[in-house]
Amino acid sequence: MELTERLAEELKQPLTYVQNVVRLIDEGNTIPFIARYRKELHGGMDDTALRTLEERLQYLRNLEKRREEVKSAVEGQGKLTEELAAAIDSAETLAEVEDLYRPYKQKRRTRATAAREKGLEPLAQVLYAQKADCPNPEQAAQQFLDEEKGVATAQEALAGAADIIAEWISDDAALRKTLRELYWKQGVLLSCAKESEPEDSVYRLYYDFSAPVSKVQGHQVLAINRGEREGFLKVKAALDREEALVALRRAVVKPGSAAMAFVRAAAEDAWDRLLEPSLEREVRGQLTERAQEGAIRTFALNLRPLLMQPPVKGRVTMGLDPGYRNGCKVAVVDATGKVLDTAVVYPTYGEKQKNAAIETLARLIRKYGVAHLAIGNGTASRETEQMAVELIRAVGGNVSYMIVSEAGASVYSASELAAEEFPEYDVNLRSAVSIARRLQDPLAELVKIDPKAIGVGQYQHDCPQGQLSEALDAVVEDCVNAVGVDLNTASAPLLRRVAGLNAATAKNIVKYREENGMFTARKQVCKVPKLGPKAFEQCAGFLRVSESANVLDNTAVHPESYGAAETLLALCGFTLADVKAGKLEGLDQKMKALGEEALAERCGVGVPTLLDIAAELQKPGRDPRDELPKPILRTDVLSLADLKPGMELTGTVRNVVDFGAFVDVGVHQDGLVHISQICDRFIRHPSEKLAVGDVVTVWVLEVDEKRCRISLTMKKPA
Repeated sequence: MELTERLAEELKQPLTYVQNVVRLIDEGNTIPFIARYRKELHGGMDDTALRTLEERLQYLRNLEKRREEVKSAVEGQGKLTEELAAAIDSAETLAEVEDLYRPYKQKRRTRATAAREKGLEPLAQVLYAQKADCPNPEQAAQQFLDEEKGVATAQEALAGAADIIAEWISDDAALRKTLRELYWKQGVLLSCAKESEPEDSVYRLYYDFSAPVSKVQGHQVLAINRGEREGFLKVKAALDREEALVALRRAVVKPGSAAMAFVRAAAEDAWDRLLEPSLEREVRGQLTERAQEGAIRTFALNLRPLLMQPPVKGRVTMGLDPGYRNGCKVAVVDATGKVLDTAVVYPTYGEKQKNAAIETLARLIRKYGVAHLAIGNGTASRETEQMAVELIRAVGGNVSYMIVSEAGASVYSASELAAEEFPEYDVNLRSAVSIARRLQDPLAELVKIDPKAIGVGQYQHDCPQGQLSEALDAVVEDCVNAVGVDLNTASAPLLRRVAGLNAATAKNIVKYREENGMFTARKQVCKVPKLGPKAFEQCAGFLRVSESANVLDNTAVHPESYGAAETLLALCGFTLADVKAGKLEGLDQKMKALGEEALAERCGVGVPTLLDIAAELQKPGRDPRDELPKPILRTDVLSLADLKPGMELTGTVRNVVDFGAFVDVGVHQDGLVHISQICDRFIRHPSEKLAVGDVVTVWVLEVDEKRCRISLTMKKPA
């Protein structure tokens, strides 16, 4: 089966679409560009589906490459048969290819190697064949006695032959596949405390744990692995020995032969000494790999809505980075994120200092017309939030606040990028600026931080960091391109995430802007050094130039489709001036009256592109995040002690994990909605119903003040 045919079958997509996408990827097109501007070629697959196709394409190409490498290696030994070549070509996974290659791999010295050196392989062949006329093993062994080679007795000869047979059995690809499948069907993952009297720890749930290999949850696997690494747990993936031996005997033992008992004993030795340890490592490795993939998916799933949170635009914002010893750092930024003023106050030092802090902050609020406070959720956040409520009362209201995750803020503030951006401020004040900007435009600020530091994952430090970075970078890229970037205000880190651009071209754009003034047209970006025609094709549609005389430069309409857009407007009785003035009432109706397919043909584009153009013409410069639920801004504060079972609250989902979701209900401690409390029907994963940033109604189930834990439900109490 051709590679594209297999992809089409696996992904349940028409073959033509898959072939088109593979060609587009091979031509160097980016996923955001393909998703947005080549819909006719792939039938409207979204960026997630396209990335899945790209990943699977890479895997299958690596599989094909490995097949050829293995065949070449075996052929180099003069052992490649037609049957083996066909088996390698038909192997569905890399694991199956490696199983087939196993007997031909150069091994470290084994007991079987030593037995072969003693000339015992012919004896092993005779006994393993188990023919009807096979001699008694003891009799057969007499022919292979050779004291010079260290084979003085029949027992020594038979022991060596048994070692060779055990290795053959262990290397049998079909048998390993059978036993592997048995492990996945009937195996059990077990963990227990390493010490007889273990101390209480976060791993206490796994001090006596058992779950079928086929059903164990990813978060359980990663927790168990970490507990084992830290010395709290002993872990084993076990398969009932007798079940395994039954499968082994059925495969290798031939009843009625004189060598039957001998081969059966060798098979048992193969299981105990070779197969079971190897397959256990393999099964645990696959469990870990699946769990890591799940954790990466969960992180990516949470990162997308976090980045796409609606911005709180157009208002002066005060960022507060709480702290005890070094005080609370303050930064006031204008509606565009420009720093207006900074300060440091000490609200936790005592009543006198708290009042002085309120006085200082109230003065800044009145001076600059601050509308919102963004409070970091780190150390001393609780005390700072209480002070903020008093501050809001002191200034007579009209100011609201929001607790903002400061995950990664310290990483950013100490980075070279922050030093370049704010050379005049120390590390602590940069963090306050970042917190304020996170409220104003989460996407533009969070792109400056390594996605791994944003803190919406689950066991992300236990995942392959390269794989995690690749997945998260893809999410960031998709989000940035979905929103679009203002060419005249975007920072280099934000521009770097635009399709077709990289760190060098992003810096060159900023430098060109600083040296030549604002861009006045999209096509002007072609003058930026090292930004060639291919890069322009990929990035142009995602760049916005609100200052351009051509209103299309402030939309997601690609320059290659400007002619189509103007033709569409003319056919429907409109002009670009109408687009700029927002006077396109009735465009959709006129398009339907004229016929979308006929219009698309006259405009020289496909129907999907025509519809996208029409949608963009009706909302130039509009931010797609504005259509999402607004974040909750508060003016008062609750404490953990205020919560009572049955209390109804409105909260914001902060993190979604395998076992539930954490919700901020305004008490500085996120509550957990267990997966069983999300809805009345069964769901496999909380992400089926919830995403980071969702505003939800919850009810308090239980409050544990001592352990600072809140249990919530989304099921309305009877």
